[in-house]
Amino acid sequence: MTATPDIPLIDVGRWRTGDPSERAALASRLDRAMQDSGFFLVSGHGIPADLRDRLRAAARRFFALAPAEKEPYRCAPGGRGWIAKGMEANAFYGEEPDAARADLKETLTSGRDHRTGDAALDEEWFPANVWLPQVPELEQLCAEYTAVTWQLYLDLMQMCALALGLEESWFTERSRDAPFTFNINRYPSLADTGTPLEGQYRVGPHTDWGVLTILDRQPGYGGLQVQGLDGEWTDAPFVPDAFTVNIADLLARWTGDRWRSTRHRVLPPSADAPDEELISLIMFFETDVTAVVEPFAPPVGGGAWYEPVTAGDYLLERERAATVA
Repeated sequence: MTATPDIPLIDVGRWRTGDPSERAALASRLDRAMQDSGFFLVSGHGIPADLRDRLRAAARRFFALAPAEKEPYRCAPGGRGWIAKGMEANAFYGEEPDAARADLKETLTSGRDHRTGDAALDEEWFPANVWLPQVPELEQLCAEYTAVTWQLYLDLMQMCALALGLEESWFTERSRDAPFTFNINRYPSLADTGTPLEGQYRVGPHTDWGVLTILDRQPGYGGLQVQGLDGEWTDAPFVPDAFTVNIADLLARWTGDRWRSTRHRVLPPSADAPDEELISLIMFFETDVTAVVEPFAPPVGGGAWYEPVTAGDYLLERERAATVA
């Protein structure tokens, strides 16, 4: 294994149109990256840059509202609405988050508009989204973006299944009633936040909780870093128009740690760019919340064993741990 994380660029367009041998080669490349870093970049996705630009512009109009205008939409992490700066502190699983060093960000969050037919399940996992009359275009833009990104997720989960030697539909069959969370994160400038505390970040070192994360990010001084096998932190590569994708804890657990859910963080605002403000579009994808996640036995799984866990119970536990206000 290399000390520097292997984060390759994978063309999902080739997956969509390739013959079986080409698809197998792409799945093998993904498998290698999942074992080494848990991260890869995705090109060829076909999601228009203009859609992402318009979504960011609308989000900036929301974030620019006075706090009193946003306050009626405040929610806790895991909810749908506005998560104010200071309400969330990401930390590695099992570590106590430090409320005094809460993440230097604010978030507009929404989720999948879906019904399973189970009223209790729908109330818990598919509540109504919150849309603001001050920025009416956000609802349609978010609907467009989540629809095309959901299709990308399904393609990538088929690739994951093939990489593990499973039927291509193995994961997608278990995602029919899966929730997702769409976070639009604003990372304020240094001029806005003031000097960060020692050990304070835009997003603290953590692993993601669920199955797969698809991130559209902007490059900057206060950007994304990934922790290597040697414990050192490395700037994640940035390729224009490519998404950054990483697996999360439930998928790593499912694979018996054959694949790595890797610690990552977003650096605090830098004095080298005191006016830098970044907007990230982050889609957190899950499996069906009723799915029981039990590690695959070798040779599919990596050999690590975890007690079976119901996906929904696990996600709620992680959500509670990240909430500090």
